Amino acid sequence: MFKAPTHQIRNIVILGGGTAGWMTAAALSTLLDPKFFSITLVESDAIGTVGVGEATLPHLRFFNQRLGIDEGEFIKATNATIKAGIEFSNWGDIGDTYIHPFGDYGKPIKNVAFHHYFFARKKYNNQLKLDDYSLPVVACKNSKFNFPTSEPGLLTSSYSYAYHIDAGLYAQYLRTFSEQKGTTRIEGKVNSVSLRKSDGSISGLKLDDGTIVNGDFFVDCSGFKGRLIEQSLKAGYEDWSHWLPCDRAIAVQSEHNGRPLPYTKAIARDAGWQWQIPLKHRMGNGYVYASQYINEENALKTLLTNLPGNQTSEPNYLKFVTGKRKSSWLKNCVAIGLSSGFLEPLESTSIYLIQAAIMKLVELLPQRENMAVKSTEYNRYFSNEMDKIRDFLILHYHATSREDTPFWTFCKHLKIPPSLEEKMELYKEIGVIEDYQYGLFLTPSWLAVYNGQGVIPSYSDIRVNETTLAHADTYMLTLFTDIQQAVARMQTNEQIVSRLHDNMTCNVKLQLNQAAQFSLYGRK
Repeated sequence: MFKAPTHQIRNIVILGGGTAGWMTAAALSTLLDPKFFSITLVESDAIGTVGVGEATLPHLRFFNQRLGIDEGEFIKATNATIKAGIEFSNWGDIGDTYIHPFGDYGKPIKNVAFHHYFFARKKYNNQLKLDDYSLPVVACKNSKFNFPTSEPGLLTSSYSYAYHIDAGLYAQYLRTFSEQKGTTRIEGKVNSVSLRKSDGSISGLKLDDGTIVNGDFFVDCSGFKGRLIEQSLKAGYEDWSHWLPCDRAIAVQSEHNGRPLPYTKAIARDAGWQWQIPLKHRMGNGYVYASQYINEENALKTLLTNLPGNQTSEPNYLKFVTGKRKSSWLKNCVAIGLSSGFLEPLESTSIYLIQAAIMKLVELLPQRENMAVKSTEYNRYFSNEMDKIRDFLILHYHATSREDTPFWTFCKHLKIPPSLEEKMELYKEIGVIEDYQYGLFLTPSWLAVYNGQGVIPSYSDIRVNETTLAHADTYMLTLFTDIQQAVARMQTNEQIVSRLHDNMTCNVKLQLNQAAQFSLYGRK
């Protein structure tokens, strides 16, 4: 457990609850020594939370494990189901469907990425499908799932999984968890924020009832408004709506219509897209749209017309501006969650960004003397995460052949960021996917979207020749057969969900040690 140096900050105040606030409280109260730190969370029951982000990425498993949370207990507490990927419909063209899986497509052959061999062979056999060489894609298409095994090198350990959760229940669970770990919760609304005259940093919060909450360091989890980072410290905001024009969302709950699927659905509509997230007890639905191209009344009509089951809640309306704070950490305040910026939930990145921010904060928790140095490094790290996710989201909209509505015409002809333009040109010309160590979505993710939306490289790697292709043919045939057999042995996702929630003694505990980490594609 981390122990504080003499000049370390002592009193950490979190403003705001919800998923971001209580994830922060849970992590800090677990990973920091209570002898040296006090964690206080201020929130008001009168202030609602957004609470629509219910699809997650595999990294949440690592976060829960680091905190010592039992996976089976977590699944039951949040009405969770398993998520092995995301299905995208109507994005490249109307009628197209593909799955972005939490797993790879084949393995490199002779140090050349698998997709180079695949596309070389597809020129002579147009019936070949890249999806057939991804275990999680084939499993999703058959509505099947098995928990990955731990043996390195096996096909059954080459993929990962995440959850569909009730975010409100997760926040409630973490509140109880955090308070048991020593977090103090204070009920109340912030009336004013006190700044130090010496350096402009935050010294304390005054609540409506007159209570003063002082602190050495503050975490702003106040949502879109950024009560501390923006309203008090004036961090500034970098607007990305010229690249990602969706600025509204309507969320509503419904009954299930059929068996729960092991993936999230993202269905492109005339002016945006609709999500469908299957939980154990209900379906989460929403329409993310651009108000410039459709009004609220028609957006609601589109959403309600396309529900998979009977509506069970009133609509929740959200307004947002896609972008990021110019500084997520300013002076003695760091913004986590919606207060740090917003990237629409197309690839389920919201909770991941909360988690990444928390873990980076723990890593860089400052002494008073090095606050500026550590905030600079934090902002560099978080800005890189946001920029790379931004480009990946823009790719979904821009890599389309659709021009059937004004919205999709705009997206197709969008002037994209130079960073994305370079990536796309590299892939279109020679099939190379830019490789980077730091950033969320790596080669398999980019490949899934490129291929799923009809972006095909003109040339393969020059090392693909008759000799290596012969080796690749044997490997592809074996891989195809192995995947089909592995999926045939899997349980249906309905059986998995039933076992997780009905069998109180089912063994779904994480099998990794504390040093292990998760990626989208399997074990690191």
